[in-house]
Amino acid sequence: MSASAPLFHDLAGGPPGGRAFWLRAADGVRLRAAHWPGGAKGTVLFFPGRTEYIEKYGRAAADLALRGYGTLCLDWRGQGLSERALPDPMMGHVSDFAEYQLDVQALVGLADALDLPGSRYLLSHSMGGAIGLRALLDGLKVQAAAFSSPMWGIAMTDWMRPVAATLATLSHALHLDHRYAPGTTRETYVTSVPFAGNVLTAEPEMFAMMQAHARAHPELTLGGPSLGWLHAALVECRDLAVAPSPDLAALTTLGQAEKVVDPVPIHRRMTRWSKGRLELYAGAEHEMMMETRARRQRFFDSVAALFDTHR
Repeated sequence: MSASAPLFHDLAGGPPGGRAFWLRAADGVRLRAAHWPGGAKGTVLFFPGRTEYIEKYGRAAADLALRGYGTLCLDWRGQGLSERALPDPMMGHVSDFAEYQLDVQALVGLADALDLPGSRYLLSHSMGGAIGLRALLDGLKVQAAAFSSPMWGIAMTDWMRPVAATLATLSHALHLDHRYAPGTTRETYVTSVPFAGNVLTAEPEMFAMMQAHARAHPELTLGGPSLGWLHAALVECRDLAVAPSPDLAALTTLGQAEKVVDPVPIHRRMTRWSKGRLELYAGAEHEMMMETRARRQRFFDSVAALFDTHR
């Protein structure tokens, strides 16, 4: 562990005292992590989504700090300032989602080394929700878990689903994993579309913030996924669909205008998660923590209420 990793405080807008660290996963991949202090109630292990980076959630860390919680976050392998696997740094790639669990282990090791106060909790978004659910099933020790638009399935039209599955499987068998998934390019999403019609947020200010981040530090951004990533993601979503729900208190939030992840597996899981609750947000898009001010406040109040009950 080294405390020498960069953290762009001007972009993040996180609580005072934020620090960034370089970590090594068990397979040698270099990762960047950051900690923002926030109070004595506990520490939130924050699992971001695909294409995301630590600074994007500085404001979320500030919201959690206002409610008494510190935040420990990371750049997953292949994105942010963590080590990228391919010669094309804009292509998001892993061969197997099990690789992300090595990143989880490194982050937990950092939490242990920092000896952070209070209990631990999980908060995850999108792809981080798939990684987080797998980590819980593998024994991640937290008091409660919150999921924002978890990627327990990928949104596709009915006709596209079998096509994507077949293409991903064939590309894997033919060793063509290092090509962009259909319909994606090396350009990051927020710089390739206008606010009108975007599938991330209904809040212009937050969309503009994401665009400003991409312009100021393009090295943080990521383009489309590889066919290898798509194959690994579809396999992981399939396997998670038949896995039991953890014996843990959980909150899942979902926007009713969701277009990035598939809502069906979310509804199915939450109906059989005995200690879980699903909270729906009318009019909200994919990025609950980048939504309108009222939705963001409702979200963080709900998450903090869950965590407060399980201290």
